[in-house]
Amino acid sequence: MIDFKELNAKISAQFRGLNGRHPGQWPAIPRNLCGVGALLAVMALGQYFYWSDQQDELASGAREELQLKDQYKGKIQQAINLEGLRKQKKLVAEYVISLEKQLPSKAEMDALLSDINQAGLGRGLQFELFKPGQVVVKDYYAELPIEIKVTGSYHDVGAFTSDIANLPRIVTLNNMNLSTGKDGSLTLEAIAKTFRYLDPEEVATQRAISDKSKGAK
Repeated sequence: MIDFKELNAKISAQFRGLNGRHPGQWPAIPRNLCGVGALLAVMALGQYFYWSDQQDELASGAREELQLKDQYKGKIQQAINLEGLRKQKKLVAEYVISLEKQLPSKAEMDALLSDINQAGLGRGLQFELFKPGQVVVKDYYAELPIEIKVTGSYHDVGAFTSDIANLPRIVTLNNMNLSTGKDGSLTLEAIAKTFRYLDPEEVATQRAISDKSKGAK
């Protein structure tokens, strides 16, 4: 049977008279406790000054690894779809070219205005107003509004709007207003808008203006 009183006395005796003695000469229990305390202190200091930074770097590396894996998967997917993307790009380029062909050049604008006028006259309509407005220049195209006012029968006015929509060049009718005269005729007031593409010099000028505006901000 263990005599705890005697055991406690022996342990207590090992802690007496330690002052002035080298720790290497201490009895086993205090010497071992001192070693354990020193080990714990070293571990705590290492955790605070060194290992915590290492753990942060490790966590950051793990997050970066996940990001790189996601980027790799995305690039692999793009590589798989590369041929399809090239075909889509070609189709888009062809579509843009077809749209550009519907926009007249500056030299062709007079002919287009004549086509609009002839579309009305060809339907027997009476032009009361045909007034081109100020050209509005955008980044890659110019817009020309034309105030028109024509009078004729219901069917002729309807046919005129259909002819405008079917012109080979893009022309839109905006802000349309219809009114009926006392004689039963129909009057159409509208803003016809047509568009033309900019020549290279005009594009360069617009880019310079845009860059200057961005620089001023």
